[in-house]
Amino acid sequence: MVNLEVNIAGIILKNPVTTASGTFGFGEEFADFIDISKLGAIFVKGITLHNREGNDYPRMAETASGMLNAVGLQNKGIDYFINTIYPSIKNLGTEIIPNINGSVVEEYIEVAEKLNDVDGINALELNISCPNVKEGGMAFGVNCPAAIAVTSAVREVFHKPIIVKLSPNVTDITEIAKVVEGAGADAVSLVNTFLGMAIDANTKKPILSTVTGGLSGPAIKPIALRMVWQVYNAVKIPVVGIGGIMNATDAIEFMLAGATAIQVGTANFIDPQVSVKIIEGIEDYCQKNGISNASDLVGGLIL
Repeated sequence: MVNLEVNIAGIILKNPVTTASGTFGFGEEFADFIDISKLGAIFVKGITLHNREGNDYPRMAETASGMLNAVGLQNKGIDYFINTIYPSIKNLGTEIIPNINGSVVEEYIEVAEKLNDVDGINALELNISCPNVKEGGMAFGVNCPAAIAVTSAVREVFHKPIIVKLSPNVTDITEIAKVVEGAGADAVSLVNTFLGMAIDANTKKPILSTVTGGLSGPAIKPIALRMVWQVYNAVKIPVVGIGGIMNATDAIEFMLAGATAIQVGTANFIDPQVSVKIIEGIEDYCQKNGISNASDLVGGLIL
């Protein structure tokens, strides 16, 4: 038997396969397709302090080997999540990890404070790719001072593990990873989407209402893999790998590059059963290669 358990900042996941925020709803949406309890964790749809309607349509576009999205964090706010959504998903049999967002540091703080005492919420994912309205819309995660400010502020009020989700739209992602580690992050997840755009040649107009959006899917995998490897070698905290993971082989590659766990994102839109298939694929790989603990794969790249 293969032991698939992995440890993220003291949280023991039954396996390294989790689902990426924004691609799996709140979990219940996929209950007709898979046994949710088989997952290592669900990183639920992004949550903000107040209700957000999201961006105007169209806000998704298919691209070569991927997709663009500009949904805009549509959700009904943290109170609605705690009072209405969480009670119906807390017994799904897997870790539920909220992904929190804000336009100013104070919003992050308030959302984190509200999650502190929610029984069964053992960690949060801090999305620092949001635009900081006080700084003219620049994302918190693209410069060190802003990344430090939001991470340290949430660290002060949230008493459980914090997984900081990093933006790839930076010159050197290791610098951001190192400063959030220093500011109190217990783990990092990467990468979030790359900034891209699509144009309709017939109308000469952008396809997305927002002009630009986040690129995800297989197209970003080689870059995401490189960034995970770089960050793994730059920090001492666990890394959660994200970016174009479509099958078990992709997941294993991310683990070899240094990811303790992985998130499945765009692939969920193509095959709602893909996450369970990846779990089975990792187990099969370990059995065939005489690996008794999946965690032994982490950082196993041979140079």
